[in-house]
Amino acid sequence: MISVIIPAFNEERSIGLVIKSLPQNKIKEIIVVNNGSTDKTAYIAKKHGARVVDEAYRGYGAACLKGISEVNDPEIVVFVDGDFSDFPEEIENLVKPIIENRADFVLGSRMIYPESRAALLPQARYGNLLAVFLIRFFFRHQFTDLGPFRAIRYKSLEEIHVVDKNFGWTVEMQIKAVKHGLRIMEIPVHYRKRIGVSKITGTISGTFKAGTKIIFTIFKYLLT
Repeated sequence: MISVIIPAFNEERSIGLVIKSLPQNKIKEIIVVNNGSTDKTAYIAKKHGARVVDEAYRGYGAACLKGISEVNDPEIVVFVDGDFSDFPEEIENLVKPIIENRADFVLGSRMIYPESRAALLPQARYGNLLAVFLIRFFFRHQFTDLGPFRAIRYKSLEEIHVVDKNFGWTVEMQIKAVKHGLRIMEIPVHYRKRIGVSKITGTISGTFKAGTKIIFTIFKYLLT
C-alpha cells in the first residue's frame, strides 16, 4: 500500500500532469499538500482525484510533514514534487526494492543519467555535489543527490522522525537514514526542466537560503 505526498505551492500549470502520470492502480492515496497557494493548485488537484490538505506555514519540510500526518497507515510513502520535473510514472521502479525487502529507503537520483543531470540548474548541480561530499566525508555514506523523488518504508519514516520545516528536509532525511542504519538504495531517475520558475534555485535569495540551511543541517547532525 503506497501513499504519495505532493507538496505544492502555486503549481496550477503542472499539478494535474503530475497526478495523471502516477500509476494510480498501484497507489492507495494521493495527498497534495497545498502550501499557501494563491492560484488554482488546490482546485485542479481535487479535480484530478487527489486529496488536498492545507499547510499554511510556508516551507517544503512543513508541507511534507503535513502530508505525513495525513497518511492512512501505508506500507510505503513516496514524495514527489508538484512541478512535473520528475517522471511520476517511475514510482514503480522507486518502490520495487522496498516491496522486495531489499531496501528501506530509496532515493531517485537525478545525477546518474546525463540528460537528467543537464536539466538541473547549475546552482542545483553544484550545491548537490557539495552536500553529498560533506555527507560522505562526515557520515561515510556515498549519495549522489538530494533529489525530492524518494520512497521510504512508513515504519522507517516514523523511526527516523524528520522534523525540518524548510530547506533542510531532504538532507535531514538522508543523514538520519544513515545514522539509523536503514538499508539505503539509489536508483537513477529521469528529470526535466520544471514547469514555471523554481521557488528555491530559481532565485538568488532562494539558492542562498537553501544552501545555507543544507550545510547548517549537515553540521547540526554531525554534532548530535
